[in-house]
Amino acid sequence: MFVQIHVLCRTRVSDSRKSRIVEIIVLIATIYLFFLSIKLLGHSFKLFGKGFAEMLLNTTADPFAGLLIGVVATSLIQSSSTTTSLIVGLVAAGVLNLDGAIPMIMGANIGTTITNTLVSLAHVSRRIEFRRAFSAGIVHDLFNVCAVIVLFPIELLFHPIRQIALALHGLFDGVGGMKLLNPLNFILNPVTDLVDHLTEGIPFRAVVMVAVSIVLLFVSLAFLVRTIRVLVVAQIEIVINRYVFRNDFVGLTLGMLLTFIVQSSSVTTSIIVPLAGAGVVTLRQVFPYTLGVNVGTTGTAMLAALATQNPIAVTVAFAHLSFNILGIMVFYPLRAIPIGLAEYIAGKASISKRNLIICVAMYLLLYSVPLVFILL
Repeated sequence: MFVQIHVLCRTRVSDSRKSRIVEIIVLIATIYLFFLSIKLLGHSFKLFGKGFAEMLLNTTADPFAGLLIGVVATSLIQSSSTTTSLIVGLVAAGVLNLDGAIPMIMGANIGTTITNTLVSLAHVSRRIEFRRAFSAGIVHDLFNVCAVIVLFPIELLFHPIRQIALALHGLFDGVGGMKLLNPLNFILNPVTDLVDHLTEGIPFRAVVMVAVSIVLLFVSLAFLVRTIRVLVVAQIEIVINRYVFRNDFVGLTLGMLLTFIVQSSSVTTSIIVPLAGAGVVTLRQVFPYTLGVNVGTTGTAMLAALATQNPIAVTVAFAHLSFNILGIMVFYPLRAIPIGLAEYIAGKASISKRNLIICVAMYLLLYSVPLVFILL
């Protein structure tokens, strides 16, 4: 009997190792597909020609329109990683410039925070629990909105985000960082050339290649998030419970690192909301963690930009990082504003079902109004 148990245990360990190896292989393949999708996207947009580039540049020349496009696009697909990767692809293709990309990046930050707020609605049947969870869910939204309200007009007047991004790119390029990723061209160019050859002569070739690139981008990011979630989410929950809330610096740092690893702010913020609802952590403890999440989610754009080997695309990725860091510099000292607003709104929403419906309706208007403006 003991021999049978020993054999059974060894078999389970062996199966577990094989499963982990398969997951790692899938992860590597998914990362390759992500890089390939960015490469194909940039190449595909170039096929549209100069006229398309001029039209898109005219559309996004208005920074307010760019901001709204970023909000709407990310709120619809619920992935700022996807939106920023698309923006990087457009910039690499030369159909979107740096000035048009920065407002879209700001809007993408706002649009990505719906998921964690929806998670908080699961606590709606328990009033006190819901108030805690809802405040933890919307504090991320409120920080992003406050950051845009303050930094967007400053950027229009003085361009600090643009200047910081250009300076960071200069430092990065100066140490040869972009040259380190030249092997990517070696493994990506043959497949890009093959796709180019296979699609040659087909009707609406540029449209087909853009569609294929976007589908590949969505699929690769979805698999990337799912695969990494399977590999590390159990460990992430242990880290969160043991270490995240020791102090603000640890919370911010781990929020950043965990989000960079998982490449999904929705995952890392949604984990926290139930803990807040249960009273395990306070809103004051959640706030620095969400700031770190904002920085960590810029990793996808950075990877996408490096894959393009395009200096302006890399600058756009640094602009995303710069915007989030500037937001932290402003609203960490002024954290009483987003935290106080979150507590006030959650308190009002938890009083009655009528208040809840009003608050949720107003929350949804934050994302639907920009869509109406764009359609008009």
